[in-house]
Amino acid sequence: MALNLTQKQEVVAELAQVAGSAHSLVAAEYVGLTVAQLTDMRKKARQEGVFLKVAKNTLVSRAVENTDYAVVKDALTGPLLYAFSQEDPGAAGRLIKEFAKTNDKLKPRLVSLGGQMYPGSHVDVLASLPTRDQALSMLLSVMVQPATMLVRLLSEPAVQVARVTNAVGQQKAA
Repeated sequence: MALNLTQKQEVVAELAQVAGSAHSLVAAEYVGLTVAQLTDMRKKARQEGVFLKVAKNTLVSRAVENTDYAVVKDALTGPLLYAFSQEDPGAAGRLIKEFAKTNDKLKPRLVSLGGQMYPGSHVDVLASLPTRDQALSMLLSVMVQPATMLVRLLSEPAVQVARVTNAVGQQKAA
């Protein structure tokens, strides 16, 4: 169904708003996927905080014009599915990678992160990025380690005194 001018402007405005706040973008070829498969992918995308959209490439290129994703404008050719990660940078990569495993018709074409464009093969790298909770956990473990080492260092002399006292007490008892 063809869109009129106001509908196109609404699509561009919606995509521009999403692209302005998104952490990463994955564009994938989707030709050959069934409606049921796309519906299932959209359902999982909503659960994972990924904005999924099938739109005309000219509309997407206008929407990303003043964002970090302007670098992908020239690479937008053919029918593409756009996945913008809204909460977690790796969410779109994980979604596309997971569906590409079971559906060989879904082929990642390009990945964009931090104002850079990468080929579709980099979807694995994007998918391997830690989630927010995992990153916070790693940071916490790095921050706790020096404190743990300090506590061990400070308690070691008292532990050694206790061992020596125990050893002397056992020697006198024997």
